[in-house]
Amino acid sequence: MTSSLYAVSDLHVSYPENRDVVSGLRAESPGDWLLVAGDVAERFASVEWALGTLREKFAKVIWVPGNHELWTPPDDPVTLRGVARYEALVEMARRLDVVTPEDPYPVWTGGAEPVTIAPLFLLYDYTFRPDGCATKAEGLAYAHQTGVVCTDEYLLHPDPYPTRDAWSRARVATTEARLAEITTPTVLVNHYPLVREPTRVLRYPEFAQWCGTEATADWHTRFNAAAMVYGHLHIPRTTVYDGIRFDEVSLGYPREWQPRKRPHGLPRRILPPDPTRTVT
Repeated sequence: MTSSLYAVSDLHVSYPENRDVVSGLRAESPGDWLLVAGDVAERFASVEWALGTLREKFAKVIWVPGNHELWTPPDDPVTLRGVARYEALVEMARRLDVVTPEDPYPVWTGGAEPVTIAPLFLLYDYTFRPDGCATKAEGLAYAHQTGVVCTDEYLLHPDPYPTRDAWSRARVATTEARLAEITTPTVLVNHYPLVREPTRVLRYPEFAQWCGTEATADWHTRFNAAAMVYGHLHIPRTTVYDGIRFDEVSLGYPREWQPRKRPHGLPRRILPPDPTRTVT
């Protein structure tokens, strides 16, 4: 069966306009797969609706959490925090037949050679610090001084880990060991870019410290990536690092995508590569 590998992220379906986009997404052929690179929604029920809706339309859906899924909003009936919330999201996704970072990595066979799809949950460790800041404390102090502070600091709880960066370090260690066992080319899917370079275009560079970890800077070459898929930045584009394509596939907030000439252009095809894709 002919199939393609598509991707989306940052669907933020709490906005009615974005919910309509998700309702309208369709596979091009019955065998198409969809990668969902996080930030589906903040509330548990909304995440479940969106993943369930997408699963009805694609042969396989593979999801990684963003920071918004891991928030514990005060108005969400599901009050779980930290690891317990993540584990509940994983179980919900499995009930919908959606692949998670805790499942065996699926192999996509729609191209010239098999490709292992690796959904990653890594968080961030504050190592993408603002220029001139040598420590996490200095970076956070600078962010508070400028007023650019990620809501994670208030709603993303790391329980039972003492900090979000401690949770991130644990995730990086276990994931690295799993990736080392893969023998085929990979597509690495993470909410955050695996390298810092994509964050250099942020309007507020201090926000980069909530956008990844330097611990993954060589993963795209070490683990033989055919492509790296991410979101979070709300800057959809394709860039190349060390000869490997990085695709930012976010929808973003309505105020961001509605003014564009091609309002959202989703889902984005990852494999086979789209020859019309502009590389920046």
